[in-house]
Amino acid sequence: FFTRSMGAVVFVIILLGSLFFSYTTFSIFFLVVALIGVKEFMQLAEKLGAQPYKSTVYLVSVLLYLAWVNWWTLSKETFGLSFFFFPPSILFILLPFVFLSLTLFIKSEQPITNALFSMAAIVYAVVPMCLLHSLVFFTGEAQTIHSTYNPWILFGIILLIWSNDTFAYLGGSFFGKRKLIERVSPGKTIEGTAFGIVLTFALSALLPSLLPNTPPIHWMILGILVPVLATIGDLIESLLKRSAGIKDSGTILPGHGGVLDRFDSLILVSP
Repeated sequence: FFTRSMGAVVFVIILLGSLFFSYTTFSIFFLVVALIGVKEFMQLAEKLGAQPYKSTVYLVSVLLYLAWVNWWTLSKETFGLSFFFFPPSILFILLPFVFLSLTLFIKSEQPITNALFSMAAIVYAVVPMCLLHSLVFFTGEAQTIHSTYNPWILFGIILLIWSNDTFAYLGGSFFGKRKLIERVSPGKTIEGTAFGIVLTFALSALLPSLLPNTPPIHWMILGILVPVLATIGDLIESLLKRSAGIKDSGTILPGHGGVLDRFDSLILVSP
């Protein structure tokens, strides 16, 4: 319990510190999260019998992430210079062609499976972290490349995720009787899930007073969407681990498992 508690405290400090200190620390933090997530996903893939194209996956992951970075803000923040920005959709559209082309040149027993798992690693672990760069520059009305870094909307969404996790656990502990999807996650109950969604929706009504830049109706919609999508993200991660026959996706966070274990909810909420 002590290890898990201290791990949670350290994790929260690093996450919120990176989020609020500057856009530079935000960008570096989620790049590290994306790359560790890709590593963990490829380890899962290997346990499922695939052999992802690791070097290419890491290279494409970094290029895709850097394409999503708001270089105007980042360069102004660090160097006082401005860099050229190109649409990240170009790289994303090329993903299937890159990995399917590799199947022609790399001999393996199941080339298509390897290519699909390689693409899945990027779509699952990297793209959601890339999309956060759009979110932290969202103004509520328009999104422009030269807008100001604003971490508060993402912070509000993270609060909703934490709220759902906490209240779903408490609800399941006190009221849980019927399993949600037992074959995927034996610990989740229908009562606990409903308790988490209802109380997270109630919490969303308070967020406009803390984060006044967005209309209250937006937070009320997120109050429903976030816990539902966070729960699905958690279940998908559980299914991946159960299929691979492992308990945690990694060991980087003492008492909490790996990066995919900690960000499984955000992975689905982000898009």
